[in-house]
Amino acid sequence: MATDFAEEIKQLRTTMASVREVTDIGALDAAIADFERQASEPGLWDDQEKAQQVTSGLSRAKAERERVVNMDARIDDLEVLVEMGQEENDEATLTEAEAELVKIRKAVGELEVRTLLSGEYDEREAVVTIRAGAGGVDAADFAEMLLRMYLRWAERHGYPTKVMDTSYAEEAGLKSATFEVNVPYAYGNLSVEGGTHRLVRISPFDNQGRRQTSFAAVEVIPLIEGTDSIDIPENELKIDVFRSSGPGGQSVNTTDSAVRMTHIPTGTVVSMQNEKSQIQNRAAALRVMQSRLLLLKKAEEAAERKELAGDIKASWGDQMRSYVLNPYQMVKDLRTEHETGNPSAVFDGDIDAFIEAGIRWQIAQRKEQD
Repeated sequence: MATDFAEEIKQLRTTMASVREVTDIGALDAAIADFERQASEPGLWDDQEKAQQVTSGLSRAKAERERVVNMDARIDDLEVLVEMGQEENDEATLTEAEAELVKIRKAVGELEVRTLLSGEYDEREAVVTIRAGAGGVDAADFAEMLLRMYLRWAERHGYPTKVMDTSYAEEAGLKSATFEVNVPYAYGNLSVEGGTHRLVRISPFDNQGRRQTSFAAVEVIPLIEGTDSIDIPENELKIDVFRSSGPGGQSVNTTDSAVRMTHIPTGTVVSMQNEKSQIQNRAAALRVMQSRLLLLKKAEEAAERKELAGDIKASWGDQMRSYVLNPYQMVKDLRTEHETGNPSAVFDGDIDAFIEAGIRWQIAQRKEQD
């Protein structure tokens, strides 16, 4: 059936009108002007941290504005291309227009998803922790596969990440890992990834070549900001220091720079070892601890702890996504029903479709509860 370009373009313009309304180009213009004013101040780089915040903020605000403005221009160009192809009855031009329509439809869909992120913490940067669950060495290997998947996803989008802590398993893989994704809306996007992930495959660690099911838990929390009010009395914290270690127990630091921080009243534990000094690891651990406790506090107030942070067991019965490599190839989200037959691409970071489906599912769930 021939593509109804007029209807498709009309729908794209309607969606973009909603996107512009939520994006607020005027506010972005004001933010860009303010960042540019700060960037032009002579002593900006006297404070390296502030300078980086200003330059990255300017870059992000410009990119956000360009995404919307450029999309409007692409739709205009598509309309011209369609008119040319139809007037001249040129199949090659119409085929080109069809291909561009597919690309624009996907890009507009991504912009639309951003407008759905209106939760209290959705604009925040994210802290992601992955823990190996049931399944022994296969689970530890799976945890490392998931870490790579999320870091590749961030790399594909040009999002800066920082691995804060890695705890290696004895034989292979990871017991746990914690990393930050340092862009606005990282939490809003990745929050739908929180839960239990399941892997089914022929185990590379089983000399009899049997199929193995293993689990890993993914926890996603919003990164604390200086404006958040969450004070932790020092007498509620227990801090242990130890020597950082790499795979197989190999020392990666000759001093006791790694930090394990425990919040005594709640039993919350945060470990950090990837910074160069104990002071830096302690500061990083405190920031993640504050993020977790803030989320816990808000969850308790709203009686929604399970919804916000999740009670993730990483075992049978509570998985949210399955990655099957044998006897067939499939990745399927059990909440949204979204699936693909290309696990290799997924493990290489191609998870945008899963995230988009998850966000739409999450919004629908909230509407049902309201």
